[in-house]
Amino acid sequence: MNPISNIWNHPKTSWAGLLIAVVTVAGVLSQQGVTLGTAGAGTVVTLAGAVAAALLGLLARDPGDAAILRVSKSANTAKLGAWALIALLLPLPLVTGCSGTSVAQDIVNWTPPLQSAVATVDSTAALLAPADAPVFAAATIGFDAASNLLATQARAYLANPSAGALAELQTQVVTLEQQVNTALLAAGKIVNPASQQHALAAVQAVGTIVSAILALVQSVSTKAAVARMAAEAHIKLAAVEPYLDRSGSAGTVAAHYAESVAAARIQVEEVERNEVEAGF
Repeated sequence: MNPISNIWNHPKTSWAGLLIAVVTVAGVLSQQGVTLGTAGAGTVVTLAGAVAAALLGLLARDPGDAAILRVSKSANTAKLGAWALIALLLPLPLVTGCSGTSVAQDIVNWTPPLQSAVATVDSTAALLAPADAPVFAAATIGFDAASNLLATQARAYLANPSAGALAELQTQVVTLEQQVNTALLAAGKIVNPASQQHALAAVQAVGTIVSAILALVQSVSTKAAVARMAAEAHIKLAAVEPYLDRSGSAGTVAAHYAESVAAARIQVEEVERNEVEAGF
């Protein structure tokens, strides 16, 4: 295959590959602390990556009357759409600078569902067998205070996305994440099948949202900060992996972002993979 003629004959595919390369390189440079200068409130590297991702999204859509599109063109569009999704799912810190505000807002948007899930945990003890309720209550007793503090710090970070506010948010999300992992391990030891099912479902609902917030916080944190956060996480994801309900997590994410469950499932898997690679 002649690469030169292939570029000429398939310009959209070639542009898509080039844009994905730009997004990938920008992510690697940002993770290594390479900025190439500032661009407004962000950096040249993150701006280049964000622009490339945006152009890739535009390229993935072919305008025109669907009734007259050729099959080959439709297949090409589907392929570009898949590549656009891959680029958007890459673990890139493209949400710094001017994009950091949107991430902060996303974190705040997750706090009402978080507090609702915690309220469900509070009422779950009544559904458990008498012998199991005290164990569950003891394992989740810190959820209310930790989730309320996380919500407060998220709003503070949105109002003033300073390094100090981010550091507090980093500490608090890891604190709650560890409380969730502790509760999952405790719920997994409940012998009564019905009690265990209720307990795991309630804690998992909180854990899904905490994982989403943790991923968002990671995206606006430096590599050193993420390493510090991971070092503070003593109960790793691998320890609680047997108790995770990924289908339930995908449903929660899909409902929050108004997207398909299939897309949400990919995102959930990507978040878990990134957390493991980061040391959580």
